[in-house]
Amino acid sequence: MSEGKVQQLPLLPLRDLIIFPHMMMPLFVGREKSINALEEAMSKQTDIVLAAQKDAKTNNPEPKDIFNIGTVGTIIQLLRLPDGTVKVLVEGKRRVKIKSFVNNESFFTVSVENLDEDPTNIVEAQALVRSVKTTFETYVKLNKRIPPEILMRVSTIENPGELADIIVAQLNLKLEDKQAVLEIIDPSKRLEHLLNLMTGEIEILEVEKKIRTRVKKQMERSQKEYYLNEQMQAIQKELGEKDDYQAELQDLEVKCKNKKMSQEAKDKVMKEIKKLKMMSPMSAEATVVRNYVDWILSLPWADYSEEKHDLKNAQRILDNDHWGLEKVKDRILEYLAVLSISHDMKGPILCLAGPPGVGKTSLARSIAESLNRSFARISLGGVRDEAEIRGHRKTYVGAMPGKIIQSLRKVDKGNPLVLLDEIDKMASDFRGDPSAAMLEVLDPEQNSAFQDHYLEVEYDLSKVMFIATANTLHTIPRPLLDRMEIIQLEGYIEQEKFHIAKNYLVPKQLENHGLKDYKVSIQRRIDPRHHPLLHSRSGRA
Repeated sequence: MSEGKVQQLPLLPLRDLIIFPHMMMPLFVGREKSINALEEAMSKQTDIVLAAQKDAKTNNPEPKDIFNIGTVGTIIQLLRLPDGTVKVLVEGKRRVKIKSFVNNESFFTVSVENLDEDPTNIVEAQALVRSVKTTFETYVKLNKRIPPEILMRVSTIENPGELADIIVAQLNLKLEDKQAVLEIIDPSKRLEHLLNLMTGEIEILEVEKKIRTRVKKQMERSQKEYYLNEQMQAIQKELGEKDDYQAELQDLEVKCKNKKMSQEAKDKVMKEIKKLKMMSPMSAEATVVRNYVDWILSLPWADYSEEKHDLKNAQRILDNDHWGLEKVKDRILEYLAVLSISHDMKGPILCLAGPPGVGKTSLARSIAESLNRSFARISLGGVRDEAEIRGHRKTYVGAMPGKIIQSLRKVDKGNPLVLLDEIDKMASDFRGDPSAAMLEVLDPEQNSAFQDHYLEVEYDLSKVMFIATANTLHTIPRPLLDRMEIIQLEGYIEQEKFHIAKNYLVPKQLENHGLKDYKVSIQRRIDPRHHPLLHSRSGRA
């Protein structure tokens, strides 16, 4: 090795990348100092030093953070991208050693010394060239990611240093291992080190190949076992032995015949069961059809809970659960009174509007309790997809019914009280307008034949009692707002808050903390009659 002349060149620090001589590589440069170094090299038509950082996470590297052996490269092409980054194509030319850093705020400038490579032993270098070429051919056979043109190029190279630099760039090595190869100046020693690295990589690749072969054989054995099991089941069927799968399908047929549901739904289910009989139970389509049949049969088509229309009991429940709200309670009792006279009332849907925490959800729960109906809550906050209401079609992967049908299956009754929580938070986008689907749900003239995309049959929602809640009314579409009767719930004054805390919140917290059987006293330190916030209003008690 002989030392060359010293020259000053701009420096481009590299992250997780080593560029060797005789190697062409595209780079994406985003750091300001690096872009300035490229512009300096382009403006003065000079080369640029390419040296790797010791830690790729360092955004503003210091001289101590950069390896002192790098490569001088030539900028072949430079392209500015719209996002401010620069794409540059560089070609490594020769190894250099960084002697010192020159003070420059806009980019790194370094004094470098050329490292000329001369093999110490010509005969040994030629022998290593042959061994490395043979070993690289073995490596390429095991590693299919290396393109064939690289092998053709390697076969024509006789220079030991160039051969080592071309091959090491193709190996899957760590940054430290590649930097170690870059710092070996003697071509013979570099080839010898490269031969050891390739031998280790070949051993790893051979082990990976054995593992892949073993896994493939296991998969073939599993497929063979599956085929034999299918044959065995077919033989058992011919011999008249009981087939569990067919027995399950017969149970589904009996369940369908005994289920109280529309004739359209029964015909649809029987048709799907007939399809199942013709399918393999392990097929993906059979799973889809089976899930569909299970959904249809699990819905409460005509299974209704017995309603109670006792207005005194309803008033007692409302008074026990809520303090104040006299006007709201009166309107609810009026609504329940009309409902007790006309059981099939097709009146407006109640919408409890008010700030969070005033008791909208608990009011709906109390109404359900007074009517002896099951209670289901559907959160509509952030719903943008129409399929959330109408369901997904069966052709989609993971398809299922909409929130309305899901809630009915959950309560297992056909006449629950369904709370449409935060109906003002629905929005529309490219997936459809859920508020338009909600119009059909809340329309008493249409919901008796509600169409869910997943069920593909009509479902009667006329027995379901819907109550909506909203924080604000201006975000609800006008046609949907017209379907509902608005009941405003204001906040509470300080005196009301005191009674709510005394009669509801404190006893509830005592029970939650296991203090119900203990004597606990809470002093009232502030007289609400003299409190300055007596007439203030707030959303939460």
